[in-house]
Amino acid sequence: MLIQLKDINKVYHTGKLDVKVLNDINLTIDNGEYIAIMGPSGSGKTTLMNIIGCLDHLTSGEYLLEDQNIATLDENQMAKIRNEKIGFVFQQFNLLPKLTAVENVALPLLYQGVAKKERLERAKQALIDVGLEDRISFRPNQLSGGQSQRVAIARAMVTKPQLLLADEPTGALDSVSGIQVMELFKEINETQKTTVLVITHAKEVAQEAKKIFTIFDGVLDTESEVTL
Repeated sequence: MLIQLKDINKVYHTGKLDVKVLNDINLTIDNGEYIAIMGPSGSGKTTLMNIIGCLDHLTSGEYLLEDQNIATLDENQMAKIRNEKIGFVFQQFNLLPKLTAVENVALPLLYQGVAKKERLERAKQALIDVGLEDRISFRPNQLSGGQSQRVAIARAMVTKPQLLLADEPTGALDSVSGIQVMELFKEINETQKTTVLVITHAKEVAQEAKKIFTIFDGVLDTESEVTL
């Protein structure tokens, strides 16, 4: 078991108003699974991803990542887990415009303290793995949307994370590029045995996963799990 969520709640305090975004979420994810969580805008799916990705704190409940209780960790400990165990892909690619593709991909290794020669070699291989061997020295403004997202995927995978989290990964892409990105996720899951969790509002994206859960108004429906 990689992830276990037990009665997860998230409440945001805005002035005198408390807004409950997640309501008693329970979810178990095993190593090597490919799961999609599908829901409309405002359903709580991104908040759930942020908690799973150690980007945000839960209000109550228990989150176990490899049997480690994430709720007990401080910011530095959560940052260490993000850097070592989790890769992130977002709708907006979040590439640094002044860096080349290989320099962008190498950044997580820099934060790990990997020597420059090794991190550039590993970043180059990660770009080759996503089919961008001819774009290694290009900067983001020289790349298409699909190419930029593949750079972002290479950056997410360069540390060889156990979990790849993708939040609306095809939202800024044309249909052809979106299909290519989803094929890449499938390949990563099947060949590298990386656990993949995709957050999306799009049925066609969710259907690429092996399991689909739906979320609405902060409630995750695990009873109607769809296994493909």
